[in-house]
Amino acid sequence: MEIFMTHLQEELFELQDTAYRDFHSSLMPGIDKSDIIGIRTPVLRTFAKKFAKTEEAARFMDELPHKYYEENNLQMMLIGQIKDYDKCIFELEKFLPYVDNWATCDFPVPKCFNKNKKDVLLRAKKWIASDAAYVKRYGIGVMMRLFLDEDFKEEYLQIVADVKSEEYYVNMMIAWYMATALAKQWNAAIPYIQERRLPEWVHKKTIQKAVESYRITPEQKEYLKGFR
Repeated sequence: MEIFMTHLQEELFELQDTAYRDFHSSLMPGIDKSDIIGIRTPVLRTFAKKFAKTEEAARFMDELPHKYYEENNLQMMLIGQIKDYDKCIFELEKFLPYVDNWATCDFPVPKCFNKNKKDVLLRAKKWIASDAAYVKRYGIGVMMRLFLDEDFKEEYLQIVADVKSEEYYVNMMIAWYMATALAKQWNAAIPYIQERRLPEWVHKKTIQKAVESYRITPEQKEYLKGFR
């Protein structure tokens, strides 16, 4: 297995862009620069599509934890390509405890989630209740991406609003979720701002993100500014 991983890492380093590594590492304060190879996402995604068809992909997904940031992103990309829902969930839940940064956490949800929303909702609630910061962030992200449109219920807002955390990247995701809720479900979400139901930092960050959003009207933005 060690020989296999060394070979894979050699392949990944062949895709390295050192200038991109230097830039991207500045966006990842919690990750040591030596653990970032520096591969642009479209390049890694192309590699992932080819790699997914090999026998080595399954072996790679079992070799946890990974050393490099890009290996974590590769794992999330491979999970995203799995069409069988049960297999996808199995691989995702095996991997989530090892996620250690916002970028890996925020990859698009697998397409198979769209046809299994009842189960996804139950799992998202469980992820949100996790003590692990990035498992919690992932759960909130799922609620934001899949349950703010035709599958929305007002009670989902409360699930996210009830999250209390000292973790910056959890609170940032709560603010992102609430700002998106303001864009998509204004009438249901605005009371959380009017009545200041959110922690102060999250409240202010939600308004900031909403005011920066192109999906919120100028009139709504002016109204929100009054609650800063």
